[in-house]
Amino acid sequence: MISPPPERRLRISEVSEMTGVAIHLLRQWEEKIPQLKPRRDRANRRYYLEKDIAIIRRIKHLVRHEKMALDGVKIRIAQELHGEGRPRTRQEAIDLVDRIESEVRGMLKLLDSEE
Repeated sequence: MISPPPERRLRISEVSEMTGVAIHLLRQWEEKIPQLKPRRDRANRRYYLEKDIAIIRRIKHLVRHEKMALDGVKIRIAQELHGEGRPRTRQEAIDLVDRIESEVRGMLKLLDSEE
């Protein structure tokens, strides 16, 4: 997939072509998923930034590959953007396990020092 420069403003037709998501679906997702809010210019036309495109690609994956409804997608996207939810990659899972292990070791050390 093509990635635009980080601060490039893209029109809805460009985003549709780039992501493979129909324009009417992009508009529908904007209404249903609060995290997807492209900005508007003075003429009230939408423009998308790289962060919006990343959200669109994630929504597309959740809808098409994980077969989630938009209500579920809305919850999942909110969790992911706030750092919650399950890890998406193997490395994220390993990092999470390492953090948990570190916290448990810290708690055990505190308990040992109280005895």
